Parts: sequence; structure tokens; C-alpha cells
Amino acid sequence: MELASKYNPADVEDKWYQYWLDHKLFSSKPDGREPYTVVIPPPNVTGVLHMGHMLNNTIQDILVRRARMEGKNACWVPGTDHASIATEAKVVNKLASEGIKKTDLTRDEFLKHAWAWTDKHGGIILEQLKKLGASCDWDRTAFTMDESRSESVLKVFVDLYNKGLIYRGVRMVNWDPKALTALSDEEVIYKEEHSKLFYLRYMIEGEDNKYIVVATTRPETILGDSAVCVNPNDPRYSYLKDKKVIVPLVNRAVPIIMDDYVDIEFGTGCLKVTPAHDVNDYMLGEKYNLQTIDIFNPDGTISEAGGMYIGMDRFDVREQISKDLAAAGLLEKEEAYDNKVGYSERTNVVIEPKLSMQWFLKMTDLSKPALDAVMNDDIKFHPAKFKNTYRHWMENVKDWCISRQLWWGHRIPAYFLPKGGFVVAATEAEALELARVKTGDANLQLSDLRQDEDCLDTWFSSWLWPISLFDGINNPDNEEINYYYPTSDLVTGPDIIFFWVARMIIAGYEYKKELPFKNVYFTGIVRDKIGRKMSKSLGNSPDPLDLIEKFGADGVRMGMMLAAPAGNDILFDDQLCEQGRNFNNKIWNAFRLIKGWEVDETIAPSEAATLAADWFQNVMTKAIAEVEDLFSKYRLSEALMVVYKLFWDEFSSWYLELIKPAYGAPIDGKTYAITLKFFDDLLRLLHPFMPFITEELWQCLTDRKDGESLMNQTLPSYAAANEATLSSFEATKEVIAGVRTIRMQKNIAQKNQLELEIIGENPVAYWTPAISKMCNLSSLKSVEDKSAGAASFIVGTTEYAVPLGDMIDVAAEIEKLKADLKYQEGFLNSVLKKLSNEKFVNNAPAAVIEMERKKQADAESIIKSLKESIEGFENK
Repeated sequence: MELASKYNPADVEDKWYQYWLDHKLFSSKPDGREPYTVVIPPPNVTGVLHMGHMLNNTIQDILVRRARMEGKNACWVPGTDHASIATEAKVVNKLASEGIKKTDLTRDEFLKHAWAWTDKHGGIILEQLKKLGASCDWDRTAFTMDESRSESVLKVFVDLYNKGLIYRGVRMVNWDPKALTALSDEEVIYKEEHSKLFYLRYMIEGEDNKYIVVATTRPETILGDSAVCVNPNDPRYSYLKDKKVIVPLVNRAVPIIMDDYVDIEFGTGCLKVTPAHDVNDYMLGEKYNLQTIDIFNPDGTISEAGGMYIGMDRFDVREQISKDLAAAGLLEKEEAYDNKVGYSERTNVVIEPKLSMQWFLKMTDLSKPALDAVMNDDIKFHPAKFKNTYRHWMENVKDWCISRQLWWGHRIPAYFLPKGGFVVAATEAEALELARVKTGDANLQLSDLRQDEDCLDTWFSSWLWPISLFDGINNPDNEEINYYYPTSDLVTGPDIIFFWVARMIIAGYEYKKELPFKNVYFTGIVRDKIGRKMSKSLGNSPDPLDLIEKFGADGVRMGMMLAAPAGNDILFDDQLCEQGRNFNNKIWNAFRLIKGWEVDETIAPSEAATLAADWFQNVMTKAIAEVEDLFSKYRLSEALMVVYKLFWDEFSSWYLELIKPAYGAPIDGKTYAITLKFFDDLLRLLHPFMPFITEELWQCLTDRKDGESLMNQTLPSYAAANEATLSSFEATKEVIAGVRTIRMQKNIAQKNQLELEIIGENPVAYWTPAISKMCNLSSLKSVEDKSAGAASFIVGTTEYAVPLGDMIDVAAEIEKLKADLKYQEGFLNSVLKKLSNEKFVNNAPAAVIEMERKKQADAESIIKSLKESIEGFENK
């Protein structure tokens, strides 16, 4: 196959991806091999590829491709999440643009629009992942609302309800006024804000001009005040016992209650109690049987129960009520105040604590086995620092609010009876049967029942993902769940450690009695090169597909991974992708160089080539061991760097130079065959990271059968590395570098042969043929004294010298050496002056003194060498 002069990813990537698909090379079926299973963190069905997806899926693909090459049966299952809040919001916006309100539609009509939206947008992100090279088993593609997953979700709900773990009740929840739904505690993000603290006057009932002052950041909530609470041990307010105060502007008399919940030291020591709009106030309300006044409509406007400002937005009311309080003489003062405000993770609006009838899952007992599994390292976190985050959440876990006031999602399988009460069942037929038993009415019809309008939290389907993908809920003992479960590795972001990771572990122990995966690799957040989180609003997030078009998928994959240590944020820079593209070109050009050599099977290998093959085999062996160790520790970025340096530095810069035949001369057949074998092994090591270029070149190495692929080849392995060989060649590299430096400094052309003198013992004699070839030497010999005027350098304890003869301008060289000598003598004097300073020597740390003495010794050695060189030239 004729190779182009320059690597062009566009000519390669689509071709090989289609080849992999055509030959079903990503497909997995249970067999006798060890399974390696990865389930994709399902992206939102309406989403498009962003840099976080790029990083996450590159890591998964590296792990999956490597597992295949280790001989495992790799199964990477793709899929998407129905994303209730996000998708419903997009459908509502689309309908609004067409002049249609959600409230104008029936549930079924709205769902038709939602499914149409999903059908149109649902597969976009998965198609984009193919451009990245993701080797998913696409025949297994799943959706959290497809038939099998939906059936699983409803079965689990019914099961947990029947176990007494799911209950329905009025509780204080986090309310999203934009999405018009309840949220779980984990879906609230707290942000530090510069707010105001309003000090309000509550007049004491029946006492002229007497009042107490209550501080609040939310003056609009006085519309729902039911009491004011003080600490019974606070002497300032003991006189208020059994009295009432008047809520400012509202003019409602409310009782003073006394409870040690109030912190005497905080604020004024008086707390307004609004049971409908604060979780702690709600508890006080229940304890003292206070009136509950819900002042907000679902969209965050004031309800009729508020009595004033009806229909106004909550934040507009805050602004207006502060003016009205001031005008009425009921605002004591305002102060700047920093506090944390809860925002919806989905819509980024301020949440409202709200009393609401919701469905909850009891988490305390369910969580215990899942906590132990991570703390005992049955499930390993990479990096392990996230164990503490996990432990803190699991030890303080709250009941999970699993209902959402949405239509897009799994509808809660609860059916309300005509005369009160409800039944829970996975199907309408089962619900009717239960309803007839519960009511004793055998004539009851399905039309007599009303199914709950709410749907389940999206995470209630994705927490079953590793089980439901293999139909382990519906068919708990099927061949696939028994073979592929538990899965091997999960790759995800630490931001969903509670939403998803913890809950999958809980579900695993509840429904399979074992862990759902063995390892969790936490990626970092992708940031720009100055550390800002990537976002559309900042305009600092590149389009991944644009990057792939510019640098090639392999270049982008490498660029991502070079900056991606597990669990740490990634400072992404396009230059990293450029480095990846340059590496592609390096690989391509190295292959073209090798393939361009003429081969002569009749000639014997040179001594240098024989030595090079022995050395590089040892280098490769050591690198393979390092890569295996780093993969076992999930240090993928470092593993890539080992392979990168192996190819770029050792193979290209050293090995190929050592074996390269003279211009116009052929290479011997044995060396050529070994070189192709090395190249094949390098491609295997690189393939998980850079699948496209490695497949292209592997196919070009020799004739391949149709259907053969590098991805199904085994990883290379060698016997243990000879450390003595590696160590001695490192010294040889220094010798070669020393000679090359002299050539450069003295401006001696490469074509001019040099002599190399070794003063004393020669520790690199074994490598003489390699040194001679790389340095173009006419001779290399051991001598007692170096030639006069020779340029020298030291490696280890051995001095090497290059006689310069007539190749340089002696007068100019002497002048240069004298200038160097003058500088070194000045440097030595400055060091000696410091060391002769008694105060410095007595007060400086021992390590600093030692460093100065080393500087002295080094300078004295260089000065001695320079003087000898000058003397040699002058006596020449």
C-alpha cells in the first residue's frame, strides 16, 4: 500500500471506523473468556458532545480497547438518559415558539411532542461519539425510557413500596419555580451571594410603641409568618412569654414561642417562623402546632394566601416590600450580608423550600452495604480521595424525594381509588386487581382509578443502569446478567458521585446482592488553560467536532489524555491537540522511513544494528512493565507518556538512527524484520490511545485478511529487562551527546570523522560500534593522557576527549577558553567569599552550605579542565 507523504486523518478515520462496524468488531456475546464490561454514563438524550464527554469517553475507549488486547471479552454498552427536567424544558420552549402552552395539551398530546423531539435529537450525541473512535457495542444501545428499562423501573418502584421503603407524604422539599417540580437535596447547588439582612420591627400586641426586631434575608416571607421564636434562656425576651406580636404590614397577630433551637448569639436572638417556607421552621411549626401559610404559587409568584402582592414575582416583592416597610416605619435598618443561596442544578434558578405532597425512598438502611463496600475497598475509587466525600454523604444520607411534577418520564405506578387511598402496581391490570381486593368492589373498572400525575426522578432509572442494561431486573437469572455483571470499570465525574455512583451501588446490593462495578475512575473538570470552567457563556469551550476536524481524532484523544490525571481538573489547551497531531506525523514519517529502505537478505547485520536491537528490546520490555503497572493504578495519562517517549525518544531518535543504513545502501534482512516487529509492538501499545493511525499502519505492515484488525491482537510481552544493558546504554547516550556537543560548539561538519580518546578505563567499550556510528568516528581508543588542545567532557568518572587537529581556529579557541576561565574564576570567588563569611556558615541550613561547597568543587574542576585545554593549545 502506497503511503501519502503526509498523514491526513480525514483519509483514515471514517474508513477504519466503518470497517470496524462492518465486521462487528465491537460486538460482544457471552463466551468462555473473562468479561470486561463498561456501561456508558448515559448522556442526556437531547445533548450534544462537549469537552467533558470527550474526556470521559476517551478514557472509557482506552480501557475497553486495552481489555480486548488483553484477551478479554470487552463489552461497552452505550445509551442515553431521558433527562426529565432538561428535555421537558426544551419541549415546552419549542411548543411556546409555536404558540402552544403545555397547559393547553393533554398529557398524551404533550408526550407525543416529547417523543418526536427525542426521536429527532436522541441519537446525535452517540453518532458524534463514533467520530471520536468510541468502540461501543452499538447493537446494545439503550434508552432509559425504552421498554425494557421502563419495565425495570416500575418493577423496582413496586418492590420497594411493598418492602415499606417508599412512602408518600407532605414534606418540605426543594421547589424549582422554573421547572415547576420538586428536586432532591443533591440537585441543589449552594452559591455564596452578597445579600442584605433586613431588620424588621414586630410590634408587641397590646403595648403602645413597643416592638422587637427580627432580622431576615427574605422579607417577602413575612407574608407566611406564623410565630416569632426566642430562646427561653435569653433574659432579653423573658418578658414576652405568652404574648403575641404583629407581623409587619400584614397586621396578623402571631404567638411568641420559646425554644432553645434559637441561637442567642445570632442576629437579634429573635427568629421569624414561616413553616411553609423553611425546613427548620416547618419542624418548629409541627412541634408547636402553628398555622402553615403557603404564600407562593408554583412559579414563584405570590399566591392569594399571601394576602398582599398577589401575582408579583418573589424577587420583585422583596424589593417592593422593603420600600413599603421603610415607609411604614417598620424597617429598623439594612445591612450587607454574605450567605449561601440554593440554586436548582437543572435550571439555575433560586429554589424555594416548599411543603409538598411527594414520594420518598427511605435511604438509611439501603445505604449501609453500599457504604461498607467502598470503605472496605471492595469497590475501589481512583483517586482514593473521593472515598471521604462518599463516606460523608452516605453517613448523612437523607430520604430521596423521587417524584417530579413532570410529564416526561416514568409515570409513578400509583392508582388512586374512588373513595380515597391508592394501590401501587407495575401494570394497569395488576392495579385494577389490587383495587378490587382493597375496596371489596368486584365491579370496579379501570376508569374508576386515577393514576398519579407525577413522574419519577430521572436518576431513579439510571441508578439501575448496570443491571437493567442486561435485563437483570425483569429476568434476574438470564445468561447476560450472570456473565457481564458485575461490570468492571465505571468512568464518571465526581459531580455525580451522589446522584448516580452511590445510588448504583445501593441498587446493586439491593437487587443483585453484590457490587455493580469493581473500580470507579473519576475524571476531573475540563477547564481552559487559565483554569476557568468551560462554558458556552464564557465562549471558552471549543466544539469537539471542530477539534477532530482540525487535529484528527487521535490527536485530540492524545491532547486530552496528556492533561488528564485521574480526579484532577484538566487545563485544556489546543496546543496539546497540536502535540498529538505532531506525534501522529512522527509515527507516520517513521513508518515511511522504514518502508522506504531497500532490503538485502544476503548481508549480515552491522555490529551497531545488533547492539541496537538488543538494547531496544530491553527498553521496550521495561516500558511494557511500566505501562502495565500504571494501568493497574488507573494512571492513564502517565501510561500514555511512557509510550509516547518510548516511540519518540527511544525508537525514533535512537534505535532508527543506530540501524539506519548509509545513504543509498540497503539494510540487512534480519535487522529489517526485527524493526518491523518492534514497530508492530509499538502500534499495539499505542492502539488503545490512538486507534485510527495505528490501525492504518498495522494494516500496511504486511498483507492482512479481510476482517483482521489491530484491536483484536494481543499486547506485546518480553522477558524481564536487563537493567545493566539499559544503564550502560544511558551512559553511552551521554558520550554520544558529548561528542555531538563538541561538533556543534566547534562548528565541525557531520561528514568530518573524529577521533575519540578515553582517558583511563572505558565503561562503554561494549557499545563502541554504536558510538562510532552515531558520532562518525575514525577511531575510539583508551589513552593515558588526552591530546594537546583536545576538547573534552566527563561522563560519570571517565573523561572523553576529541582531538581537534586542524579543524578549528586555535587563536579563536584560546580566546574563547580564556573568557570561560575568567567567568568561572569570578564565579568561584563569589562562592568562596560566601563560604568565608562566618555569619553565613554559622546560620545557613546544612543543605545550603553543602550546595555551596558543591558549587566550589564543580567550579574548581571546570577551571582545572579549562587551564589544561588552554595550555594544550598554547603548546601545540
